[in-house]
Amino acid sequence: MTPLDGVNIWAYLLDRYADRITVKRRKPALENLEKIFNATFKLANAVGFRAMNLRDLCGETGLSMGGLYGYIRSKDQLAEMIEDVVRHATHEVPKMFAAVADPLDRLEALIRASIYVSEILQPWFYFVFMDSRVLQAEQRGTAKESELHVQALFAELIAQVPGLRGSPDLIAAHILATFQDWYVKRWKYRAADIGPDRFADSAVQMMRGYLAA
Repeated sequence: MTPLDGVNIWAYLLDRYADRITVKRRKPALENLEKIFNATFKLANAVGFRAMNLRDLCGETGLSMGGLYGYIRSKDQLAEMIEDVVRHATHEVPKMFAAVADPLDRLEALIRASIYVSEILQPWFYFVFMDSRVLQAEQRGTAKESELHVQALFAELIAQVPGLRGSPDLIAAHILATFQDWYVKRWKYRAADIGPDRFADSAVQMMRGYLAA
């Protein structure tokens, strides 16, 4: 279960920004959105988002400048849409487990889901983490608020654990840092042949070992 994946993410963007995207034929619009964002992540990793320009994006996607303008008008709009995807995914995940009563069980579900969603949308999460400095001030603020929102949800659950040791906010921050390491430093886990299931198992074991002690 995931709010966004490698297939429905393009439909989400097309519908979300229907007032901005002038291409109305749905099938080519979905295909071109996939081209545009995959090319953006490739260029951002190769030369940096700040250094790339829309002409680079045209060259990578095969779209003309006019064709590209049918979807985005600037790099700021690209960055805004990427941040929006990450924010939507992180805000929707907790709703999926609202009915889980036990705080440790719900925390486990949130940790696993967060790791799996960041695995599915790794380039998106990586971009927001590494290139948030290129966002406009308002977008940077929104990205920070989104992370603090998730941290607050974690802290709220941690505070419900009987006999808690330590600050719920600080423990929640440590947990968030754990799965941020997963999508930022993928090379480290690939080299050790560690997949998302094994990483999630370890993160949950660490959480339960500390909070349930």
